Parts: sequence; structure tokens; C-alpha cells
Amino acid sequence: MSWEKHCQATQEPLYQPVLQYEIEQKGRTEAYIWENIAHAYNIMREAVETGLTQDMTSRSGMVNNGAKKVAASPVVALSPDFKLLIARTLGAKEVNSCMGRVVAAPTAGASGILPGILTTLQDIHQLSDRQIHEALLIAAGIALIIEQNASLAGAVGGCQAETGSAAAMGAGAIVYSLGGSIPQVFNAVAITIQCMLGLICDPVAGLVEVPCIVRNASAAAIAFSSAQIAIAGVDPVIPVDQCVMALGEVGQSMETRYKETALGGLANTPTGRAIEKLVLIQDIQILPDNSGQ
Repeated sequence: MSWEKHCQATQEPLYQPVLQYEIEQKGRTEAYIWENIAHAYNIMREAVETGLTQDMTSRSGMVNNGAKKVAASPVVALSPDFKLLIARTLGAKEVNSCMGRVVAAPTAGASGILPGILTTLQDIHQLSDRQIHEALLIAAGIALIIEQNASLAGAVGGCQAETGSAAAMGAGAIVYSLGGSIPQVFNAVAITIQCMLGLICDPVAGLVEVPCIVRNASAAAIAFSSAQIAIAGVDPVIPVDQCVMALGEVGQSMETRYKETALGGLANTPTGRAIEKLVLIQDIQILPDNSGQ
């Protein structure tokens, strides 16, 4: 029986089977699980705060305080909440690119998405930490399903497997937190995957900076869009399990140069190649001189 059907039949909270899985498969106590979820969310909040208040300049030069620029922009194309979502997501991901502490949710390359989504969701709707912790458990369950039936790794399935999975996790978490039905939670996941399907992984110079950071922001926006569509009762037509199957099928058929190899896409543009050479020279220059040994 699927997770969705199980909870519909038993009337258990959607997070309960994920909690039980952790207890049975990992041998952990319930108290330990809740404590560590709280710890993870605190790190997410810290990453958001760090990204918006501290210097976020990477050694490559490709990251240069983008989150703060968005937050301070006098030209506003979005609602204040939407603008803050984008800034927070960028900020948390910039922390990762600048070697700060993040939560890989589900990967470091997608580590800005859930922090941006959950902190903004909590602020807008005045949700308790406990509600966010439950949503994180549900997000973890969604990741587990994707991992078992497709992939969470850019090297296996492209960026659709990383930022796409994180967006799907976030969309499900949003719908759950706003009181959506169990089918609506999974519809949000399905819609998100449909929106992210086929996205390649093409990091410039092999660094998880460009275009990864801006993709985190767009993925967070898609998560909210998908959640809104699902919670309004719109049918995704293709069921969630089949969307996950499609994610795996597309990932398998994607050419190797589009799967975290920095051989295609944006990494293979003239500017991308020039940055790659510059980064390589910088790396060589900081290596210790062992010529006298």
C-alpha cells in the first residue's frame, strides 16, 4: 500500500509513516528524531540569516552577495513576500557556495530551496516550529520516494533530480502546512515534477555556483506555484508515482555531459570555459610548493 493510501485508510498524520520508518530502519527514538529535525531547521534558518547579513563572495568570484542585492533592490517586480522568498533562497544557497554550514535537503546543490520556502511559509502564516518540523518529515518522505524510484543526484539525473526534488519536497510541505488534503499534497509533488522535468546539470567550472544558485530561487518559486495549484483542487492528470517514474526515465536517457560533468550546457559556453581556466589557475597557485622535497 502506498504512503498516500495508507494514511487515507488509517487516518494517521502524513508524517507518521516517515517517523515510523526512521524509528524502524535507523533504530532511532522518536525524541531523537524530533530533536534532530529541530536542529536541522535551526541550521536552515541560520543559513538564511547568514546569506542576508554576511559577506557572500566565493573564491571563484561568481558569487557576489546576490541575496542581499535582491533584498535591497528598489525596483520590485514581485510582492514583498515573494521577493523575500527569492532573497532567502539565494542567501542560503550562497552560504553553501561560500563553504558555510547548510543542510543538504536533499543535496548541497539544492540546499537553499527548503530554507527559503519554510522560513517564508512560517513567517507568512505564523506557523509553529512543530508544524514546520512535521513538514520537514513529509519532505523527507517525498525525497525517499524519489530516491527509491528515480534519483536525487545531479550526476545521475541532472538538475531535475536535485533542485527538482527539493522543489517537490517543498511543494508537498507547503500544502501539508496549509491544511491541504493528502491527495493535494501528492498532487503538488506531481505538478512540481512536471514543471522541473528535463532540467540539466551544467555547473560552470564544475562549481555548484552558476547556474545552481539562481535555479534554487526559481525552484522555490515553482514549489509555491505548484502548491497553490494543487491546494486549489487542480488535477495534475499524471499521478505522482508516474511523474517520479518519468523523472527517472528522463534522467537515465540524459546525455552524460548534462549530468554534473561540466561538459555541456552553460559550462560549455565561451564564458564558462574562460571561468573554468581561471579557476584552474587559481587552484594551481594555492597548491603548496613541494619542488624542494
